[in-house]
Amino acid sequence: MLDDNAFARVADFEAKKDELIAIRRHLHENPELSHQEAETARFVADKLEGWGYEVTRGVGGHGVVARLSAGTGTKGIAIRADMDALPITEATGAAHASKVAGVMHACGHDGHTTVLLGAAEYLAATRRFDGTVTLIFQPAEESSKDSGALRMIADGLFERFPFDVIYGLHNHPGAPEGTILTRNGPLMAAADTAFIRVNGKGGHASRPHLTIDPLVVACQIVVALQTVVSRSVDPTKAAVVTVGTIKAGEAVNVIPSHAEFAISIRSFEPDVRAVLKERITALTTAVAQGFGAVAEIEYDAGYPVVCNSEAENEFATEVARELIGADKVAVCPLIPGSEDFSHYLAHKPGAFLRLGNGMGSAILHSPTYDFADESLTTGAALWARLVEKYLR
Repeated sequence: MLDDNAFARVADFEAKKDELIAIRRHLHENPELSHQEAETARFVADKLEGWGYEVTRGVGGHGVVARLSAGTGTKGIAIRADMDALPITEATGAAHASKVAGVMHACGHDGHTTVLLGAAEYLAATRRFDGTVTLIFQPAEESSKDSGALRMIADGLFERFPFDVIYGLHNHPGAPEGTILTRNGPLMAAADTAFIRVNGKGGHASRPHLTIDPLVVACQIVVALQTVVSRSVDPTKAAVVTVGTIKAGEAVNVIPSHAEFAISIRSFEPDVRAVLKERITALTTAVAQGFGAVAEIEYDAGYPVVCNSEAENEFATEVARELIGADKVAVCPLIPGSEDFSHYLAHKPGAFLRLGNGMGSAILHSPTYDFADESLTTGAALWARLVEKYLR
């Protein structure tokens, strides 16, 4: 059996901690929105080339893919980090706050990119593995249907840069810094969206009997939708149906001709996802018809479920326990948020992990959120050790 010191340890990254913090804060100060990550991609690619990686730029937009081989092994592992920021005005008050008005790293992608860069530098310097490591720096994770994962896959990611398994991580507010959370099977929800337009008959507010009020109909549909989860989904399974917007009318004395609303739909299993679509469509159509209105439904399938393959997740869990101790590795609860890493897992075995961001961390997508610098060394060491153990 190989000595534990033959594999990366958190202590190996302590000397680089200030460098990692500087990189992370540079990225935080200079955020770029989805599909606009040109400077971030350049910054990442330049560093990787300087460390000796074979770097391909412009994959699926601003995507960067870096590869490094050592020994004669034929196995390959990929690790992915996301790079884009969000259209949110920062309110952290930090010295390293965003310099770009209305844009900030409110989801921690600056930290995800940094920990993978930290692992990349270490692996290039030590090369204590036998095979090929592929590092994927992905744009546009926050871009829903036009996501960076889909674009990179469409641009031949799997064919141009073959690998056997893929891993990724996301920071986790509410878990202590430097801890790691894992889960077999479903981890993060599928995210679908339904856009509903209710067409009625407009008229004067004082003569409602001569109209078909689409606003009243829309409200009745919203109320009916509250039964979808409670009466159509197995109570031992999880789902969320949330009406996030409703729009109708311009004047108080006018009954409008149409009303529009949108629904966010979350699920963790294919059968539940199918039930939600069927019931939402049927209820919306029937309620509208009952009032003499017509409902138009645009149902958009978003990110699928992030479903970790058991063998790969168990492997990563064991690596994490070796790295930081079993007491700092926990089972992750189901997360109703979604992630386009699910598109990779639809093609390749792998796992998505969570890295603690602090018990007092602001929630994701909050203007007061910031990535915890204390987790940088743990994240970098995790990726380095995972590569070394998989390609041992």
